[in-house]
Amino acid sequence: MDVIDLKQPDLYFKRELSLLQFQRRVLAQASDETIPLLERLRFLCICSTNLDEFFQIRVSGLKHRAALESTSGGERDITPEQYLQKISEETHSLVAEQYQVLGNILIPELAKQKIFFLRREEWDEKQAAWIKRFFANDLSPVLSPLGLDPAHPFPRVVNKSLNFIISLEGKDAFGRDSRVAIVQAPRSLPRLIRVPSTIAADDTFVFLSSIIHTHISDLFPGMNVTGCYQFRVTRDSDLFVDEEEVEDLMRAIKGELSSRRLTDAVRLEVADTCTEEASKFLLKKFRLGPADLYQVNGPVNLNRLMEIYDLVERPDLKYPPFTPGTPKRLRNNETIFDILQQGDILLHHPFESFAPVVNMLMQAAVDPQVLAIKQTLYRTGAKSSLVDALVEAAKAGKEVTVVVELRARFDEAENIELASRLQEAGAHVVYGVVGYKTHAKMILIIRREGKKIQRYVHLGTGNYHPGTARVYTDYGLLTCDSDIGEDVHRIFLQLTGLGKATKLKKLWQSPFTLHKTLITMIGQETENARNGKPARIIAKINSLVEPDVISALYEASQAGVKINLVVRGICRLRPGLKEVSENITVRSIVGRFLEHSRIFYFENDTDPKVYCSSADWMERNFFRRVEVCFPIEDKALQRIIINDGLLSYLSDNSHAWELQSDGTYKQIKQGSQKLRDAQASLLEKFAAEVSIPTVL
Repeated sequence: MDVIDLKQPDLYFKRELSLLQFQRRVLAQASDETIPLLERLRFLCICSTNLDEFFQIRVSGLKHRAALESTSGGERDITPEQYLQKISEETHSLVAEQYQVLGNILIPELAKQKIFFLRREEWDEKQAAWIKRFFANDLSPVLSPLGLDPAHPFPRVVNKSLNFIISLEGKDAFGRDSRVAIVQAPRSLPRLIRVPSTIAADDTFVFLSSIIHTHISDLFPGMNVTGCYQFRVTRDSDLFVDEEEVEDLMRAIKGELSSRRLTDAVRLEVADTCTEEASKFLLKKFRLGPADLYQVNGPVNLNRLMEIYDLVERPDLKYPPFTPGTPKRLRNNETIFDILQQGDILLHHPFESFAPVVNMLMQAAVDPQVLAIKQTLYRTGAKSSLVDALVEAAKAGKEVTVVVELRARFDEAENIELASRLQEAGAHVVYGVVGYKTHAKMILIIRREGKKIQRYVHLGTGNYHPGTARVYTDYGLLTCDSDIGEDVHRIFLQLTGLGKATKLKKLWQSPFTLHKTLITMIGQETENARNGKPARIIAKINSLVEPDVISALYEASQAGVKINLVVRGICRLRPGLKEVSENITVRSIVGRFLEHSRIFYFENDTDPKVYCSSADWMERNFFRRVEVCFPIEDKALQRIIINDGLLSYLSDNSHAWELQSDGTYKQIKQGSQKLRDAQASLLEKFAAEVSIPTVL
């Protein structure tokens, strides 16, 4: 059990099962009739996308570790191979559920709303004729069938691409007797094709795979096609760069990116009609075993169904649109610098706009009093208005320094592009610290005001990405507090220069002080409870796996500290265990927006301390990343965070799941209670521009 030995090796593997539990909570949204229908389809696609990443990163990593540990010996309760088998069982079950939800729930419900997916057997004469012309004119010219023989070896199949294995009879024009062929569908082709309204209802679609399957024989004239089956392979997508050995990190990552699409296979998906012979042939080609085969009743790539959301103009089947609010103090003609001199500003995304952060950089870029700008970039998007502002500032002669994290998973290519763009504009670009990902979200603006230098800072829990700021819940703090400004300055010195870490005044920083300070704060609540003082901890995070923090929380619970945790994803702590964690509750919220903010509350004997952070409570965040945790010191802002960011989620009975002591999750039902939806309430609140603080 976790409470006996949190550091046992097998828990590395058990963490992966926690991720699959989260995917089941996401998938449950696709069956929730209270959610608009097209949003339910999106949740199905999100679950599928997340599972793709699980295979590309987690399963590939498990396979590597299994290979290493198989040669290292040692006794274990469960071998890596046995655990991979358990992962296979869980993922097969999850995939089956995905296709059941699609075929038995969503497609029938969409049909009721006049949104149709035509199967081949449902095409009428007009539709079949149109599809035949579409194949001849739009598909056939870009498809390149490859018959397999000694001169045509099995092709390099790109990661997550749509492909077909074809079985044939007869001889071709050169007398060759090839029995197997491969057809690869270029990524440029749409996976869903809208049927013209003149021959079908307005929202009628046909799958690319259905069209190719029907007319596959046109690609093999004179041959007899005896079978056509779609398949898709998922490959290891984790990059490995030995940072100690490379001289140019950007060049090394570019080299790794070029090979990512053709790395080792970790999963094979095939149509459930695929013959055993064809499946075994593909498994052999990709060097996979039977446990890596997934037979599906539908398209092999559910992610592409996401296109329907944009293709179908049905506002009644989507969440109502909303316009993010703006703090009242920012709704005047003063500069952001004058406003911050009057006090800190707190931004709660997506309920409040990300525009003030962009505007602050834009103002800084053209302000003659601004001398320098420094910023960390982890994920920001290829076309970023923040990068535009930094480029403008550099061209204007300001000292611009940007720490770009090139290793932000799946955003490496975009980050390389923006790093090059910044360098061309004259900005100083560094890639962080060897061995540590720079995950902290910081902007520092240095401005000359009269005879003094003033620092302005933005610190956030989320990425500098205007797109995700509309779908992720995060907090951002704008401040000109001198101590925080000095701390951020010192952290940038660490990132760009050389030297030992110096003591910070207000910020906690990984990999130096965040972990031990958090343990200390939990310990203080424990002592307060033992001494009969008020003691409570509330935390909202994405993941909780670090053993020492879990042990400290168990100890606090045993001392009588009331602990409420909102953990979206992985949680290794077990609440409700007798004499261990009876005072701890854990819930997960899965709603319209991705819960991403990290908030830590300590009652501190009636003098509450509130912190926000870029870090989750995981080993990697504490010890292998540069992270920042910052205090919310303004009492009014504290009350807002306590009310909006914590209490509202603790009372949610609409999208909340409660972790049980056995590690399973139970959905919290409304019952006779009034419906409480934290995210919906916040949307309503900020739309009305009303803030009513409540008492904890």
